Amino acid sequence: MKLFAKGLLLIAIPSAIELALLGIVFDTQGEAAQAAKSAENSKQILWQAAGLAHPLLREAARVRTAIVLEDPSFIDRRAVWAEFSDRIGLLAHMVGDNPTQLARIQRINDYARMWRARCSKVADALRASEAGGFAYTGGVGLPPEIDAVRSELDAFIAEQTRFDEARSASLRKSRERQQDALIFAVVGSMLIWAATAVVFARNVGVRLAALSANAQRLGVGVALAPPLAGNDEIASLDAVLNQTSRRLAEAEHEQTALKAQLQERAADLAAANDNLRQESQDNEMFIYSVSHDLRSPLVNLQGFSKELQVSCGDLREQIDLADLPANERQHMVELLEGDVEESLQFLRQAVARAASIIDALLRMSRAGRLEYRWQRVNVGRIVERALAGLAAGLAQQARIEVRELPPAWGDPAALEQIFGNLIDNALRHLDPARPGHVEIGALEPGEGADRSAALSSTSSATLSDVAGDTSRISGTRTRTYYVRDNGVGIPSAYLPKLFRAFQRLHGGESDGQGTGLALARRIAERHGGRIWVESTQGAGSTFFVALPDEPLRAA
Repeated sequence: MKLFAKGLLLIAIPSAIELALLGIVFDTQGEAAQAAKSAENSKQILWQAAGLAHPLLREAARVRTAIVLEDPSFIDRRAVWAEFSDRIGLLAHMVGDNPTQLARIQRINDYARMWRARCSKVADALRASEAGGFAYTGGVGLPPEIDAVRSELDAFIAEQTRFDEARSASLRKSRERQQDALIFAVVGSMLIWAATAVVFARNVGVRLAALSANAQRLGVGVALAPPLAGNDEIASLDAVLNQTSRRLAEAEHEQTALKAQLQERAADLAAANDNLRQESQDNEMFIYSVSHDLRSPLVNLQGFSKELQVSCGDLREQIDLADLPANERQHMVELLEGDVEESLQFLRQAVARAASIIDALLRMSRAGRLEYRWQRVNVGRIVERALAGLAAGLAQQARIEVRELPPAWGDPAALEQIFGNLIDNALRHLDPARPGHVEIGALEPGEGADRSAALSSTSSATLSDVAGDTSRISGTRTRTYYVRDNGVGIPSAYLPKLFRAFQRLHGGESDGQGTGLALARRIAERHGGRIWVESTQGAGSTFFVALPDEPLRAA
């Protein structure tokens, strides 16, 4: 039997018995309430009956006084009878279910009407000065009508007193039965639920205890007890626990094997990292050495080209002084001022180009080897220095707007290189067809995380090429800055290789060696941040830089 059916039986049987007990309690409670109501009605009837004759007696006293004083004004024809009428009407309503008592009330009312008629006659006689026939009313006795009322009222009260005693006795018995039924119901309910608890403990509790013991054994990795018998949910859950125990044992063996493989892979990865680090250092040293060694030939080329230019000038003077035929002189002058001068010009441009490439290589090499001076950096101040260090006339090509820039954590000189390269890149790629505008600012806290999440939804290739392998250390808060322009924009096909070294935007249409963005990316990564771009061709570009807002913490 399933637990649901067992639970229904364990709940339904005690509940049905309790409902029967509650029915008995409610019946006795209803009887007690009815008996209490009857007793209360009897007391109200007795109280009303006890004061029923008072208005008639007061009227008899007024009649006597009126006869003695011969003043009919003492006789009240309305107030007394209105009071009496209200009282006897209420009393008749209260004993309406008792014909005997109701008949007595009717007779009392008849006698009262007879007395009222007599009082009216006395009043009329007094007004006519004919009160001699009513001298008996001034005696000690009461009028016969009132005596009859009192006689009937005494019989009514005696009968009602008997009813009240019987109803009070019935009320006491009903309350005793109610108390006995309540005690029986409480004791019976306790016994029923005690029996239910015993049945539950024997049938379900033992099985739950066995299931709990197996769960504890599973938690500590001890072998489980044999599976429970039966087809209820407890047996099913115990079977699942035994199956889970077997699978955990199998998983533990697999984990051991995977752990061994992971250790091997970790050793291989550590070795690969060491090799990569060594290769990076070798590459940097190679770049530095090659750049340094190439400077000497370039200096020689530059010096000898100047010497050749000076020699060409001396040769021209000698040609002018020599007495040569005009056609020979003209031919030699054309050689010196044409081919030789043009060749020297190309040689000087090639030397300058090679020198700038060497300088770019040296900057890239130094970016990975310099020791940073970590401190709280005023970004607004380093942006001012970067703007002041722009090439002559470059800053006048656009309206530059600098918004509020919160501080960051890093090396001042390195961060100045980042912003200097980004601003220089924005100014070099403005659209000549419209006034240039460059905006430098910072995103609100949280907005940079949203843009970073949007960037992570791009393809893996684009993310790797645009943002690079970020070395942001886990747990460090960052602040995102931006440099926005309304320039020519960047074609989407160019974005994957935008941050690579020696990649020049739009071919030869712009100045520079194509290393500024790569250098900015490398500096940002060494700061534990990242750099990315959002661009629309023909509308402009926005470069974002995420920098640490606090000292870096190890992951």
